[in-house]
Amino acid sequence: MLDRSGYRSFFVSAPDVTFFHPPSIYDFRTRPEVLGPISDVIPSSPVFEMYPIGLTSIADTLERHGYNARIVNLANQMLSDPDFDPEAEIANSSAWCFGIDLHWLPHAHGSIEVAKLVKKHHPEAPVIFGGLSSTYYHEELIEYPWVDYVLRGDSTEEPMAQLVETLESGGELSEVPNLTYQVDGETVVNPLTYEPETLDDAHLPSYTYAIKSVFKYGSLRKVLPHKGWLDKPITMLLTSRGCRHNCGFCGGARSYEGVHDRQQPAFRSPEKLIEDIRSITSFSVGPIFVVHDLRMGGWDYASEFFERLAAEKVPNEFIFELFGPASEEYFEMIDNAVGKYSLELSPESHRPEIRKKLGKFAVSNEAIEDTLRAALDNGCRNIDLFFMIGLPGQDYEDAVGCVDYAQYLLEEIDDDRILPFVAPYAPFLDPGSPAFENPEEYGFKLRAETLEDHRQLLLEPSWKRMLSYETEHLTRDDIVDATYEAAEAMNRLKYEHGLLDEENFETIIERIETSRDVVDRVDEMYETMPDPDREVALRKLSDELDDFGEHSIAAADELWWPSKGFRNVMVLGYLGAKLLGHELRQRFRSRKPIRG
Repeated sequence: MLDRSGYRSFFVSAPDVTFFHPPSIYDFRTRPEVLGPISDVIPSSPVFEMYPIGLTSIADTLERHGYNARIVNLANQMLSDPDFDPEAEIANSSAWCFGIDLHWLPHAHGSIEVAKLVKKHHPEAPVIFGGLSSTYYHEELIEYPWVDYVLRGDSTEEPMAQLVETLESGGELSEVPNLTYQVDGETVVNPLTYEPETLDDAHLPSYTYAIKSVFKYGSLRKVLPHKGWLDKPITMLLTSRGCRHNCGFCGGARSYEGVHDRQQPAFRSPEKLIEDIRSITSFSVGPIFVVHDLRMGGWDYASEFFERLAAEKVPNEFIFELFGPASEEYFEMIDNAVGKYSLELSPESHRPEIRKKLGKFAVSNEAIEDTLRAALDNGCRNIDLFFMIGLPGQDYEDAVGCVDYAQYLLEEIDDDRILPFVAPYAPFLDPGSPAFENPEEYGFKLRAETLEDHRQLLLEPSWKRMLSYETEHLTRDDIVDATYEAAEAMNRLKYEHGLLDEENFETIIERIETSRDVVDRVDEMYETMPDPDREVALRKLSDELDDFGEHSIAAADELWWPSKGFRNVMVLGYLGAKLLGHELRQRFRSRKPIRG
């Protein structure tokens, strides 16, 4: 057990619990990986270095329970610093308990490898997994010898605190909700009873925790959310966990029904969302991304949020998601509440019948076009419009046909604030999604079903060979070919309409050609070379490339919003000291020890 006696200095505190965020593929820096466009339309690289924002709320909850909790983004440090030694970081950790996120399935390899290293250097320390993918594969995951506990569900803040307290005190594991563990080699699955109906009891995400942790644990780089964040910081506002929609390819469909047993989304109240915005604006003047469509909470919910937001007079730009068409009244409400805003829409396909099968934007094209016009007429600065390749019911012509529809929109609406994108559905079909659970019904052919299947696919050297699925109309070759054809045509369209400058356009076209060539060369190696020779050839090919296929179908800055960044260093320093002082007072009042 941990000795809880004594008070120590905050500067620099020793963690009780350290959360490690792994890279997608642990040894990506030494493996001959030549990936591709699997992360071009998210704020992350193919290493998937952005950690789940829920880590901050879990760490914050632990700290409010009297524990020192630290986040260490191994993936970002490995990506940013070629000399960074992740094993040394793990070995030198003074924590007595470790958490590893397996939220998104592309971390299936890196998470297990990090767990191995934790057990190598801290054999007696508990290793705890959590996240959406951990929840789905909890019974398989607990069989790995490096995993001691899996916390299931979409809200594990309180169960995590309860588990840490139980491990520290020697209490009954059977009383920890949502927990999967083993006793004498037999798997025990505690009931999934902790599913909060609202999200008001936690800080989601907890940016105050992140700022405080920089001063408390003496490092900024360890807690950075992803590469480039300091130069172009964007913050997130989480409105809900779960979803009312049932999109065929989404692992979050219908509030994770059948996986998390959540019957409806849990929302954060408008009042709490405003508190979160005040927290963000205390240190940042950068854009704020509002996660999920606010209308999922109902019209009254959205109206109350925008009414409260208008009273705040926030100068930051906001980015809102739409999961379906919206009326002019809705955009008038947004425009009255904020000074600047942009939109993200993902109809995925230009074909209404495909969207109907997907369950997203299951409306006519005219309804989508009316939505675009209404937004543009009511102050919207920019609309990112996303199309996807590899959808159920989509054939090759449908896949590349989104470019013609994008051209129609640019010419018919004639507004350079519309910015279309196209990307493959890669690398994996979401476990828990309707299509994964019923592949034949949706026209999918699965190449991976278990967690280990996906771990092994991640070791393939090209994104084509990583793909976990084919469809009844599209083979892996078709998906790759359609992706490159559509991406080249889409970028040419944007260049011709002045949405992409010549330098970026030429760079993208060159990178598309390189990426195509890499996929073909990898296939040729597999067809013509024995294993030892292929390994040498793959490594040589990998050495020829400057990166891992990042930005192969979209420009590096296309999906970044202009940002003035942080207020200033003095403000951050003052805020960090204030937060530490507040924690010190709270712990002394509650007579909880200050560990250090």
